Parts: sequence; structure tokens; C-alpha cells
Amino acid sequence: MAQFPFSAIVGQDELKLSLQLVTVDPTIGGVLVFGDRGTGKSTAIRALAHLLPQMTVVEGCPYHCEPTGESVRCAPGCPFGEADDGERNAVEVPVPVVDLPLGATEDRVVGALDLEAALTRGERRLSPGLLAQAHRGFLYIDEVNLLPDHLVDLLLDVAASGENVIEREGISVRHAARFVLIGSGNPEEGELRPQLLDRFGLCLDVTTPQEVETRVEVVKRRLAFDADPAAFRASYEGPEAELTGRLEAARARLHDVRIEDHAVERASALCQALGTDGLRGELTLVRAARAAASLAGDDAITEQHVREVAPLALRHRLRRAPLDEVGSTVRVDKAVAEVFGA
Repeated sequence: MAQFPFSAIVGQDELKLSLQLVTVDPTIGGVLVFGDRGTGKSTAIRALAHLLPQMTVVEGCPYHCEPTGESVRCAPGCPFGEADDGERNAVEVPVPVVDLPLGATEDRVVGALDLEAALTRGERRLSPGLLAQAHRGFLYIDEVNLLPDHLVDLLLDVAASGENVIEREGISVRHAARFVLIGSGNPEEGELRPQLLDRFGLCLDVTTPQEVETRVEVVKRRLAFDADPAAFRASYEGPEAELTGRLEAARARLHDVRIEDHAVERASALCQALGTDGLRGELTLVRAARAAASLAGDDAITEQHVREVAPLALRHRLRRAPLDEVGSTVRVDKAVAEVFGA
């Protein structure tokens, strides 16, 4: 199935920037997108994953293990590797984008006993779940604010540890589960639990474009894509290749970007001015600024990088003021102006 090109998405600059930042540095902690339906959220996520270089995995491994050592084997502790000690081939596969539906059971998410193996061969074997499928890729949850509490708790544990542990039906298995968590929802349909909200590194609102020219351009591009996907994709091969190269280069040089003390001091001063709880705000802000600097090809974080990503990293971490009618984005912008100067 042809994928709509990422570079052909009109507007939605914050969404596109956020997805690029967490691609460059997954430790930022994922993206939470609030807003209207039909504004290109899922299109942008799948389009970005399609842009990324394919990843190298052990052939046949359902946990997407990266080959280790000189031989092609699964990572130590991988359930698939323990069941199959032989050497296998290394293959290239697309970066996974896994949907977690609201109606998914816990067994479907974490994995459960493989009934076919148990009934036909008498083997106790794990049937991997969605968390295994999403390892080294993206886990996308639409209407994340409607997710059942027990799945929220489960995701919090896995997101914190980077590991999925299954203890049930005589099975005791653990496997790596590191993924970029992308959530979307409509705040009018329910609040998101604070514990899960805090786990998302970046947060933004996506709205329907109000300019007639922008809306017309969106419709024209979508109709052109539907009429001839191959031709439409071919017309964006240049921008897509350029963006792929930029993301690859940014990921490669990320840890060479210098984190200057004055930039960290400004980030901490901003969080203090906004009254954010804990230090996760500072850490996320600095990581996002470093990713932004790497994307721009800069050698060090500057105040401009911190200013650029501050609304994304902090707007969902503000304490609620019941009598304050000013939106969180306005409060962040005001604090940025006070700390950095207008």
C-alpha cells in the first residue's frame, strides 16, 4: 500500500517537528497529540516511519532483535533466541508502526500462551503481543485518553523499564520493548491520567486549518495522491530523500552535540518560572533542544533551540490554575519571553 509522503503534508509544523525530534532521540519520550479528527495525525506518523531507513533484525525473530556479535544471533535473553540457538540471517525490515486499539485485551498487548503450540506439541511458548511488534519502532494509540486504566498502568511500567515482563499460565518471559509512544485524542472525550500524561515527552494541539488557501492545498494534494499514488510519490522523491538524509545525519551526530551550561541554566530557570513538578521537564527540554540542534546541523545547544521546543516539552506539565483562563501555550510563551527576553 502506497504511503502519503511526509514532505507533502501541508502545515502542521509542530506535529512534523515533534515526530522528527523523537525520531532523532527516542529518549525524549514520545508525542501526545490532541485535536480534531481528520487533521493528518496518523498519516504523518506512518509517513515518517516510511521515511526511515530499514532496520536490521535477526530473520524470523518476532521481537525485532538486532544481530549481536560477529554471528547473527538474538540479543541475550530473547525468548526466540533461547528457543533457537542456531545462527540465522540478518535481514532488513521496515520500522514498525503498531496500532494499539482501544478494545485490545491485555493478552493481545503483552503476549500470552501460544495455544496452537500447547495443544498440538505440548509446548509452553509465548505468542508475542503488540509490545513485541512495536520494539524499535512506534506504538500508536488513537483516543489514548479512553484507554482502560489497567492498560495505562501496564504501558507506564514498560515505558519506564524498556522491558516487557510476562508472568502467567506457567510462562515466565521478559523481552526488550523500547518504542516511541505516540498518542492522540480529543480532550473533550475524557481526561488523560496525569501519570500517563507526564510520560509523554512532547505535547501539542492539532487544529483544522482556518485559511482557505491551506485547506484547498490539502484537498488538492490528497485527491492527486488518491488518483495516482505512484506518480504523486515520485513527484516528492527529492524532498523525501533529502529529509531521510537529514534524519540519518541528525541521529548519527546527536551525541556529539554539546550541551552548554548556559542553555541548561535557561531551561531550569524556565521550568522554575512555570512551576513544573519534578525534573522531567528539564530533562525532556534539554533532550529535545539537543535533537533540534542536531537536526539543524549545529554543534551545540543554544538558547534558540530551547525556545523552539519549550512549548512542546512543557505545555502539558503545568499545574492547573482553576481561576486562570489563559491557555498553557500562552503561559509557556509568556515565561519564555520573561526568561529569555522578548
